Amino acid sequence: MKRTRNFCIIAHIDHGKSTLADRLLHLTGTISDRELQEQTLDDMDIERERGITIKSHAIQMLYTADNGEEYVFNLIDTPGHVDFSYEVSRSIAACEGALLIVDATQGIEAQTISNLYLALDHDLEIIPVLNKMDLDSADPEVVGDQIVDLIGCTLDDIIPASGKSGMGVAEILEAVVTRIPAPKGDPDGPFQAMVFDSVYNPFRGIIAYFRILNGTIKKGDLVKFFATENEYTADEIGILGLDLKPRKELSAGNVGYIISGIKNAKEVKVGDTLTKKENPCLTAVRGFEDVKPMVFAGIYPVDTEDYEELRASMDKLQLNDASLVYEPESSAALGFGFRCGFLGMLHMEIIQERLEREFDMTVITTVPNVSYHAYVKAGEMLVVNNPSDLPEPNHLERVEEPFIKAQVITKSEYIGQVMNLCIEKRGILLNQVYLTADRVELSFSMPLGEIVFDFYDKLKSVSRGYASFDYFPDEYKESKLVKLDIMLNGDPVDALSALIHKDNAFDLGKRICLKLKELIPRQQFMIALQAGIGAKIIARETIKPVRKDVTAKCYGGDISRKRKLLEKQKKGKKRMRQVGNVEVPQSAFLAVLKLD
Repeated sequence: MKRTRNFCIIAHIDHGKSTLADRLLHLTGTISDRELQEQTLDDMDIERERGITIKSHAIQMLYTADNGEEYVFNLIDTPGHVDFSYEVSRSIAACEGALLIVDATQGIEAQTISNLYLALDHDLEIIPVLNKMDLDSADPEVVGDQIVDLIGCTLDDIIPASGKSGMGVAEILEAVVTRIPAPKGDPDGPFQAMVFDSVYNPFRGIIAYFRILNGTIKKGDLVKFFATENEYTADEIGILGLDLKPRKELSAGNVGYIISGIKNAKEVKVGDTLTKKENPCLTAVRGFEDVKPMVFAGIYPVDTEDYEELRASMDKLQLNDASLVYEPESSAALGFGFRCGFLGMLHMEIIQERLEREFDMTVITTVPNVSYHAYVKAGEMLVVNNPSDLPEPNHLERVEEPFIKAQVITKSEYIGQVMNLCIEKRGILLNQVYLTADRVELSFSMPLGEIVFDFYDKLKSVSRGYASFDYFPDEYKESKLVKLDIMLNGDPVDALSALIHKDNAFDLGKRICLKLKELIPRQQFMIALQAGIGAKIIARETIKPVRKDVTAKCYGGDISRKRKLLEKQKKGKKRMRQVGNVEVPQSAFLAVLKLD
């Protein structure tokens, strides 16, 4: 145990975590030159294509230090985007130290700060690293001072490095040995381990990753999960290299995996405590808090017959992504599907893409919204996740919506545009702090429903990519909210309805109708697109029918002949309209999210 070090890498998105992890793996000889590629640990296609980390990745390295002793390093590379902060919190709970990586060209950003606070809550030893030092635009003096102000270290504690050129990587490895404490624990005590991740393998069932706090586990032992109280045999245990490496025995302080033939996704809960059947530990590990979804949306199969297949796919995906929350629901327009909770819009997009790539499921996603509290006149409080659950106005007393505290860090020249954007989204400025002469931190109180759609994209646009954004839930406040219904030929499409602020309803209703007019293909009959609040119609657009010129064959002759043909066509169109169905394409659902 004295020669084991468990640490993770934390940083804002695009500050070079995965590149630096590649260098650490290469220098310790964990992967050969042949196996080395960009973002070695990111094993999903989407991660490589977008250049972002979505999942935390654990791997074990062996390192011979300058003092001649060999150390075992368990490294976890974590995501940097705010939507995947749950992955970071789980990784931090399994470590004693963290490498805090800051881009020397961009400085400290919002996610750097929030990940740092997560690490400090768990009393981790922080090693600050200044990355991308080989770039001409690096500004080590200014960024170094920012780090000193933030964590109270000295300038000598900061390691200058470059993931691309390999500069400073040897110093980082030595710092891990000298600065990060060895794990504590009793190898001879009752077995106690924390499950921090799990993956689904179609051939071997569920593989759970754990960090051992106390005791020892051997292959073939009978193990038990605390939360579910299910018992299994440890068919295979081992450590995490680039591939799984089986071992006969693992003891306290180590990170490993267990395969015990579990086939049902519900039987493994991330954050659970693993112990042995004989001589079990008495208390569960204080893991990490339950995930709080921020954005809710419905996911429906395009073909209703695929519902069960979609359920199985969601179960397997939830194993790999513990922050996905879902429950069954039905919609009049789309049939049976699931109401899903996501941590943000990027998370929602990634889940949809993973369902299509990994499970070959084409799905329809409804307009995302957040959960509201509706108080009815009888005094009861209802949680409204779906606009169709909102009680009728005559029973409703008030509606409260969730507010967040938002932190925006930006260059001082963009303060005006950022403030305008936040005030436009019903935000209230709480505080303004200058971190340095030209970097400012703005704090806002804002409704969560306003940032769900396109806030982050717009923020990047107005600040030319320089603003970083982070938020955490605050409280529920009363608000004037109305339910906006979109109707096609008088039938409400519940997948397009939304709860929005009364002041924005007219504008949004008009824009949705115009957008749908462009995207819904013309039919043989006229389609009336309407936006309504209750019984009041606030906007209308008409999609003209595709018409055949039935009078083309009448050359001259009496007008009554033409009139008769046109009347006959009119009756046919009317009958068609009564029985005709309008297909709303997936692009229409998505376009409503990106209204501009």
